[in-house]
Amino acid sequence: MKISTKSRYGIRALYDLAVHQADGPVQLRDIAKRQNISEKYLEQLMARLKTHGLLNSVRGPHGGYLLAKPASSIKIIEIFEILEGPIEPVPCNAAHFHCQNTSLCAANDLWEKLLSSVRDILESTTLADMAALHQNKQSQWTNMYHI
Repeated sequence: MKISTKSRYGIRALYDLAVHQADGPVQLRDIAKRQNISEKYLEQLMARLKTHGLLNSVRGPHGGYLLAKPASSIKIIEIFEILEGPIEPVPCNAAHFHCQNTSLCAANDLWEKLLSSVRDILESTTLADMAALHQNKQSQWTNMYHI
């Protein structure tokens, strides 16, 4: 199972926003620079996240993006599903897929466990968790001294 750049960059952009929005709206170019993401690509992701109600935008010279709700109430699975669609590691897990062998297929049980584990992780992790982890990693990096 591959996670596309849509989700990887979208999650990085949103936890960056969560970390920096205390100072007011965060400009897209600042997120793009800090996260090393193309600003044009980031515009597309942010537009989709805004359309789905995760972001607000403020126009003007001091404008930018803000989270539409607290980071602690945004689950990573929300971001993932907005940007990627439903989590379906194999067609067997898709709601619209009907296989005649589902009840007899041992592999289907494996795919169900995989899907359940992935969903559990993404549902139990919030944007606030990611922002805290990011800040922790950044503070460890800045406090490293080499002789």
